[in-house]
Amino acid sequence: MSERTALSEKNAMNQPAETPMPSATVEMEVPFHDVDMMEVAWHGHYVRYLEIARCKLLDMLDYNYPQMRESGYAWPVIDLRLRYAGPARFGQRIAVTARLREWENRLKLDYVIRDVESGKRLTRGHSVQVAVGLADGEMLLASPPALSERLAAWQASQSQTSPSQVAPSQTGDEDAPATPPPTRGTP
Repeated sequence: MSERTALSEKNAMNQPAETPMPSATVEMEVPFHDVDMMEVAWHGHYVRYLEIARCKLLDMLDYNYPQMRESGYAWPVIDLRLRYAGPARFGQRIAVTARLREWENRLKLDYVIRDVESGKRLTRGHSVQVAVGLADGEMLLASPPALSERLAAWQASQSQTSPSQVAPSQTGDEDAPATPPPTRGTP
């Protein structure tokens, strides 16, 4: 049996085929202080835009940074990748979407930044965070129950979601953040 087939079977055994994964979108206007003399947003500011969307997503799960700390864990970013397809310019309205992709052993979020008016994708990327115990500074090899329980509660609340409320990536939108089957959808 190939590794890919084995992985597909493992995913099928561990989760329902249509397990919802949370996503959040924020809209903002590119401010003057974020742009260079060509009125293009400096590439480093995009990370802040992603963080704003990530915090909104974590708020949906009731597991943002204060709750992480209260549960005894820090979640440092260990990998961040961005791909710039087009510039964000001064005064432009942008929509930043963060979507949870993996959560069993790490938090992996996919992002896309779009122009609000045209819907054109400007940037895409992903980040990876790992749980680190605040008491001992040790990295966990699995996400703590505090996250798993909150995600399970969120997913249960979504079980009554109608098909019209399905995320863009589940309807064939090729520019939406890629959402392959998550590593684990139900605890």
